[in-house]
Order: sequence, then C-alpha cells, then structure tokens
Amino acid sequence: MITGIIVALPEELTTLTKGKLNKGETLALSGSILLGYSGAGPDNARLAAEQLIAQGATGLISWGCAAALQDNLKPGDLVLASELIAESGAIYQCDPKWQQHINNLFCNRLQINLENLAESSKLVSTSEQKQSLQRLTGAAIVDMESAAIAKIAAEQEIPFIAIRSIADSVQMDLPDAVAVSLDASGVVQLPKLLKHLLTHPNEVPSLIRLGQSFSAAKKTLCRVAEQLAIISDFQSIEP
Repeated sequence: MITGIIVALPEELTTLTKGKLNKGETLALSGSILLGYSGAGPDNARLAAEQLIAQGATGLISWGCAAALQDNLKPGDLVLASELIAESGAIYQCDPKWQQHINNLFCNRLQINLENLAESSKLVSTSEQKQSLQRLTGAAIVDMESAAIAKIAAEQEIPFIAIRSIADSVQMDLPDAVAVSLDASGVVQLPKLLKHLLTHPNEVPSLIRLGQSFSAAKKTLCRVAEQLAIISDFQSIEP
C-alpha cells in the first residue's frame, strides 16, 4: 500500500518534513509514503488527492489541524474522524480497520477522540459560527479539506482516514487579522498581518492565544508523525 498524505498549510507541512514544497507539489517521504501540499480549501484538496492517486497512492490521509465545534475538545486534542459530512449533505466514512489500527497504536500514548467532521468551504472563525455548524451537522470538528479528499477516495474505492489535531476551541473567536491576512491558499501574508495589527492592536493578545493553541496542535501532530511508517504500512484493504 502506498499512502498519500495531504496537508493544506505550510505549518502542517512542517510536522511531516523539513523539506520545502510549493502549493501543488508532492514529495516522497519514503517508498510507501507520498506527501502532497495542497493549499487550503476543498478544491485544492481534491486536486492534490487526484495527483497523489495518479502517482500511485492506494490510500489517502487528510492530515492537519481542525476547529472544535464542541466543548469537550481542546487545543492539542487528537481526533480521528469517523464520518465526514460534506457541505452538499453527502456523508463519507473513514476506513474502520485503518482507524482501529491507529487507535490501538496510540492507546497508551495519546488520547484519541473518534468524532464526526463537518466540511466548510469558508473559514469558520467565530464561536457563534462554530456552534451554529454543530447544531446543523451534529459534527464535533470542522475543516476545509477532509471531505473533499474522502470523496475522491470513495470514488476510487481506496481507504481513507482523517487525522486532525484541534487548533482552536469552540469558544475561541479568531482575530480578524487572520482572515484579512490569508491568501487564497490559506497562507498568512505577513505584510497584511502587520498592517492590520497597526490599526487594530487590541487583536494582538487573541493572536498570541491562537498561536499557542496552534503550537499545541502541531506538537500532537509531531508525536503522531513519529509512528508514520507504522500508520502508513497498515494494509487496511486486506480482509
């Protein structure tokens, strides 16, 4: 089995490699692991998934951070998605054997939360928006890429899992500086960020808190990445 891993953001990329990738590029981490840097959003994720499959991937992982939609999840918590709820209403399933393999692997190392994941094609930035999405979907977390990757995996009839670490709690409102400074790929443009903060210095404390939460999420992903070879070598398609 060749595992294709898709990450959307450069900060998520650093949890898997020190190599530098541009949006849309791929990297072989080993003979059985391909890494694709998609950029943010479902369209970019879909293209990356198709590219990795064309390069031989026979299983896909959506890797990175997510926002919590429920109080029980805190920054740095590890979540394996069970069901993925697309904006279209379509529901996709993660591979249960692969998921159980990961759960067994980390049961004595990390607490794993098995939760449903909702798709959003736009940044969900406020606590009110998060709570509204939870009421609408019943999901516990949200990201922009996993459902699109799951759709491609389902169409190709290959196994899929989503490994996500919580970067912001349901109570956290993202500072406006984040949305203002993001480009189309989800990358923060530092000049735009600094320009915004010059006129909105009151956002600095919340931006610092977000940075701390994101660091907690990355720390968890790095711990999971230590076992990446075992995770990716699992033959979930075998009976």
